[in-house]
Amino acid sequence: MGGVAYRLDGVNGRAPAPYDRFAAWGRWPARLALAVLALLLAASAWVPLTVGRGEEAKAPNLVIAHNKAAERPRDEDLKLYDRAIARILHGENYYDFIVSEHRRADYPVRPGAAVRLPTLAYLDAAMGVDGDRAAPIAMAAAVALMIGVIAAWWGRLGDLGVDPSLRRIGTALVFFGASLGLNRYYFVLHELWAGMLVALSLGLHRPSDRKVSGRWVGAVLAAALALSIREHVLPYVLLMGAMAGWRGAWREAAAWGVLVALFAVGYAWHLHLIALQTLPTDRVGPSWLALRGLGGFLSNTVLSSNLRFLPHQIAGPLTILMIFGWASWRSSAGLTGLLLFSGYALLFSIAGRNDNFYWGAVITPVMALGLAFVPMGVGALVRGAFKK
Repeated sequence: MGGVAYRLDGVNGRAPAPYDRFAAWGRWPARLALAVLALLLAASAWVPLTVGRGEEAKAPNLVIAHNKAAERPRDEDLKLYDRAIARILHGENYYDFIVSEHRRADYPVRPGAAVRLPTLAYLDAAMGVDGDRAAPIAMAAAVALMIGVIAAWWGRLGDLGVDPSLRRIGTALVFFGASLGLNRYYFVLHELWAGMLVALSLGLHRPSDRKVSGRWVGAVLAAALALSIREHVLPYVLLMGAMAGWRGAWREAAAWGVLVALFAVGYAWHLHLIALQTLPTDRVGPSWLALRGLGGFLSNTVLSSNLRFLPHQIAGPLTILMIFGWASWRSSAGLTGLLLFSGYALLFSIAGRNDNFYWGAVITPVMALGLAFVPMGVGALVRGAFKK
C-alpha cells in the first residue's frame, strides 16, 4: 500500500481508504444513514428468532455429551435424504423411489418443488455419506472446499487493494463463516454445499467490462454446481448475469444466461418426472409465502450459521452489521455482496416458513466478511454527520 496510513476505522490515519464508500458523504445523508442503522440494530435485537411451528429458538448447549443417549437425534428431513442415499448405493434410480419415500415420511410431493434435485444424493453416495457417521471422503471434500473458499477470498481481497491488516481480518471472518461446512451432521443438507459453492463462486469472480477482460469462468462453474444442488441459488446467478450486462460484459452475461437456460430445462424435466408419479390424493405442502418480515431473515441467517451459538440479542445486530459492512466497502465485491445479501434478506422476509430456516445457509458462509469493514463505515458516517 506504499506506506500510506489509511483511515480504516473512520477516525485514525491520514486519509480515508479509497474503498471507503461513505468517506465523502455529507452531514444529512450520513445522519440519515446512522439513524436507519440504529433503528435496524434495535429492531434486530428485539425480534425473536423462530423455528419449527413458531417457537422461539434458543442458543444450543455448548456442553459436550459423552454418552450416546445424549446424542442429537436425526432430523426427519435428514432421515429422508439418508434413505435416498442408501437406495442409490443399492443401485436404484433416484426418480424410481423418491416420491414413495416422501409418502412414507408423510412429506408433500405437491408441488413438485417440494422434492429435492437428485444431484447431492448422488454426490453423497459417491463420497460414502451414511447419516452423521464418519465419512472421510466427504470430510476431505468439505475441508478442500473450505480451503478453496478462504484462498479465493484472500486472493480477491488482495486484488481489490484492501489494506493488509483488513485483508487478514476479512479472511479470518471468511473462515468463521465457511467452517460451518465441516459439520458432518448436515452433509446431506443441500443448502450447506450450495452455500459454500456460492461463496467460492463469489470469491473466484473477477468482473469484466467493456475495457477489462475479467476472470469469471471458475465463478460460473462453481455457481453451476451450486445451482444443480439447490434451486435457491438462482437469485445469485440472476444477479451475477444482470450485473455483467450492466457493465457491458456481454460474454460473461451470456455465460450466466446460458446457465439459467440450462437450469430451466433441467428443472422442468425434474418437475415432469415428479408429476408423472403424483396422485390426486398426495399431500399438498403448505404455502412458502409466510411473510415473516425481519424475523424471518434473521432466523434463517442466524440459525444456519455459527452465530447460532450467541443470544439473539447479539446475533441479530451482528447480522445487520454484516450487510452494513458490505455496503461500506466501495468495490465490485462490496456492491455485489450488498445486493446479494439484501436481496436474499427481502426474499427470506417474504418466503419461507419457520421450519425452512436452513435456507439461510445458501448465503451465510461468506456473509461475516462484511464485519471487517464496519469500523471504517461507522467512523466515516460519524465523521460526516458531525463535520462542520
